[in-house]
Amino acid sequence: MKALVAVKRVVDFNVKVRVKSDGTGIDIANVKMSMNPFDEIAVEEAVRLKEKGVVSEVIAVSCGVQQCQETLRTAMAIGADRAILVQTDEALEPLAVAKLLKALVDKEQPDLVILGKQAIDDDCNQTGQMLAALADLPQATFASKVEVADGRAKVTREVDGGLETLSISLPAVITTDLRLNEPRYVTLPNIMKAKKKQLDVVKPEDLGVDVKPRLKTLKVTEPAKRSAGVKVPDVATLVVKLKTEAKVI
Repeated sequence: MKALVAVKRVVDFNVKVRVKSDGTGIDIANVKMSMNPFDEIAVEEAVRLKEKGVVSEVIAVSCGVQQCQETLRTAMAIGADRAILVQTDEALEPLAVAKLLKALVDKEQPDLVILGKQAIDDDCNQTGQMLAALADLPQATFASKVEVADGRAKVTREVDGGLETLSISLPAVITTDLRLNEPRYVTLPNIMKAKKKQLDVVKPEDLGVDVKPRLKTLKVTEPAKRSAGVKVPDVATLVVKLKTEAKVI
């Protein structure tokens, strides 16, 4: 069984992002970049399935600039067997990424496609669902537990009302939630081994995919600063302020 895992290069979650002075986007100059945390969980889950003998090969895939190779090397240090970079300088939207992944799914024919449920830079939460629709595959999103056996995946997913368990046939698309696992610490020996693993680079045109943006960003602004809170003497005053000032009740 082959597993394909998508990973994205994003601004590190510890970094406070800054908006460019001209409002055209986020300033990433000299900013630490890392693998999207949800994607790191996806890689870890695929590697665990390989360690259990369920999966025979784990392929890491990333779409973006040349520096995404660093993210793929991290995935291979965690345990992925090889990697594919779809290199492009275009700003990729979720639909474009889903189309690129669909082309790779057609080429590699994996039994399982695992993605993070969303990226922490745009929070779109769209790529996994779009990929499942384009590839006509069953999907299980927000997975907090995954069990694979007898050509099916049993996925426990987090929903508003609690937990929901799905049984889906393979091949399938799964997106990971935070509570699925705790990614392992990447050791130096594994980082060195990852440098020797296969990393293929292709272009969107090699896959026959048009990644031209369909959306135009008009302006990016920082959120308004929160005003200071106020103390009220009693519940009655609180209710009045919620009605007249906050207008929430």
